[in-house]
Amino acid sequence: MDIGSNSVRLLVAEAAPGAVPITLAEAREVTRLGESVFRTGRISKEAMGLVCGVLAGMAQTYRRFDVIGVRAVATAAVRDASEREEFLENASAAIGAPVEVISGEEEARLIHLGVQSRWPRRSGRLLIIDVGGGSAEMIVSEGGELRAAYSKQVGAVRLSGLFFQNDPPVPAEVHRLEEYVHEKIGPAVKEIGTGPWDRVVGTSATAAAVVRAIHGIPRSQREAADRLPVSFEQVQQLAEDLSRKSLTERRRVTGIGPRRAEIIVAGVLVFRRMMADFGVSTLHYSSAGLRDGVIADLLERGVGRERSRLNDEQRRVVRATARRYGVSVEHAGKVAELAQILFNSLEPLHQLPPEEGRMLEAAAYLHDVGHYISDTAHHKHSAYIVAHSELPGFTARERELIAQLCRYHRKAMPAPKHPAFRALADEDKKVVMRLAPLLRLADSLDRSHQQRVEKLECHLRDGSVVVLLQSEADTDLDEWAGERAAEIFAEVYGRPLALVKTRG
Repeated sequence: MDIGSNSVRLLVAEAAPGAVPITLAEAREVTRLGESVFRTGRISKEAMGLVCGVLAGMAQTYRRFDVIGVRAVATAAVRDASEREEFLENASAAIGAPVEVISGEEEARLIHLGVQSRWPRRSGRLLIIDVGGGSAEMIVSEGGELRAAYSKQVGAVRLSGLFFQNDPPVPAEVHRLEEYVHEKIGPAVKEIGTGPWDRVVGTSATAAAVVRAIHGIPRSQREAADRLPVSFEQVQQLAEDLSRKSLTERRRVTGIGPRRAEIIVAGVLVFRRMMADFGVSTLHYSSAGLRDGVIADLLERGVGRERSRLNDEQRRVVRATARRYGVSVEHAGKVAELAQILFNSLEPLHQLPPEEGRMLEAAAYLHDVGHYISDTAHHKHSAYIVAHSELPGFTARERELIAQLCRYHRKAMPAPKHPAFRALADEDKKVVMRLAPLLRLADSLDRSHQQRVEKLECHLRDGSVVVLLQSEADTDLDEWAGERAAEIFAEVYGRPLALVKTRG
């Protein structure tokens, strides 16, 4: 579910690795959630009631399919709203599942993932432009991998309210809007460059309306617009034509719906400015978007099947974050490796869903980032840094769990007097309590930071846990630290843990 600044969208799909997802149901309702936010900074009561009503209806739709995974995301309008928490609470209640606000960077990542899932480009350089209601995303992909992403507050709903006082807009308003967009996207243009591009893709309902209007495709045949190209000259001509038309006249243009006509001028002007600044001669429309990225992301996360490891993108993010704060990636990687062995081997004890193993792996990479602030109480600093980092590819809940695991990788274990831990849901408290001893043990077994433990095996024997360390090197320091961590393990799991070193 995609709660945008202009509309709310639902996509229910059946997805399998290596296959294009099969759409089972989809819906879209124009709600203009962003209008009140961009004007006053607040979500009006009318807008909140309308959106929550739409969400409740969409929830009834997806429940008919007995789905195994749900993700609901809110974008620019909710990001900007002063009463964001109230909206999230009401929206979550309406659909019976958590609703989260995603950052512009996460929005861009999901858009890229959605386009690649529907129209993959595994070679060459790709530029994706998504013009939504509140923001626009500019995404560069090389060889199928996301290389750069920018999100700017130049969405069609936002700009329409900000610049247009007349209908049709007067030339001065059009000029000011384009100059504003030019200034806002300038840093992205400077960083990304002007090509050459192997493919430039436009996504969003605005892009669909632009392509349909240029090709004369009725909205009833909207699927026919998918992958069709338009030239810069065609977009420029359409922008000039629509800028001179009144709302009534724009509503009569083939391919542009009655509600879209209210904001299409701003939308097409943003596309024209971006195509000019990025040196784009031809733009192809893709019907894929954020909602397709959410489906692809759920699939990559292994929703509904066993998976305990970070995917490649998540691992790239945590490794990059670790490097940013001066962490030894060699040590962090070794801790992650050992933690995964402990997690998988001790599943009969912790009885956690396999996907929680990803939180343990991420925390293993990030547990030492707090040294960047101070060596004293660095575990608390690590928790703060993680909790306030965007970490694209992770949900808000996952980020908080990772932060809490970093907090408790040393010193005191979780306690009710700790506010952040107390604020967790009961199930999440259990996750932190059961994973923290594993992270401590994994970290301790590389106390030397020399990766001296070559191999690790865990065995459950007669009510106790035996951990076999294989190494030809001196591991006295690692064993000493491991024995101290074993005491915490025994307290949490009610079983003694013995470390035994073997050679060869």
